[in-house]
Amino acid sequence: MTAEARQARRGPERVSGPRPGGADGTEPAPDPAARPRTRTTPRAVPQPGAVPGSPPLTERQEARRRRILHASAQLAGRGGFDAVQMREVAEAAGVALGTLYRYFPSKIHLLVATMQDQLQHLHTTLRKRPPGGATAAERVAETLMRAFRALQREPQLADAMVRALTFADRSVSPEVDTVSRQTTAIILDATGLDDPTPEQLSAVRVIEHTWHSALITWLSGRASIAQVKIDIETVCRLIDLTAPDGAGRQGRRG
Repeated sequence: MTAEARQARRGPERVSGPRPGGADGTEPAPDPAARPRTRTTPRAVPQPGAVPGSPPLTERQEARRRRILHASAQLAGRGGFDAVQMREVAEAAGVALGTLYRYFPSKIHLLVATMQDQLQHLHTTLRKRPPGGATAAERVAETLMRAFRALQREPQLADAMVRALTFADRSVSPEVDTVSRQTTAIILDATGLDDPTPEQLSAVRVIEHTWHSALITWLSGRASIAQVKIDIETVCRLIDLTAPDGAGRQGRRG
């Protein structure tokens, strides 16, 4: 498998005998209450879809982060992009406003992270119920249309997340790159290919760009789901067209 494909796919001891110090060569045992307590370091929890290079969170920090992301998704789902105000998110998540800003420096960071979280949930669901098409192109098209239908059920949330991606500047680049890697991983899993060729990896990038573009045109009302389906099925044929010797028609890997 190529390097790029791999990238897209972590009690004190008791002492007997006399002790020096007293007139008789002994001294009283120290008060147990005065003994220093051993601190237990909180166990770090790996974050699915975490930005590379970011320090792992403790269980408590991860639980707090999950509450924040849940609050963000709930507010966006009810009122879209404008409904996600940092003070309201902090109140809904039960954290101080300053704490929220330590996790997510801006509303854009927060909503892009919310999209990371939604894609992670989607990926988990797809792994439990993988697509069943006969070719790599059919499997990828089925996967992306399932993603579209999930977003169709939460149009305000989808619009908020896509707008955040559109407004993201360089300070949000690591988070945006993580969203891209997650989308690539979902597509690669759907292909069922053990060792995609460089041409197929290029096709995956084109499919990813088309998927995001189709999502934007649908959210803006310029394309129907039916048109999106045609566009997705068309671009997904690149997977089979770039396969060596018709390997795109192979079944899913075992």
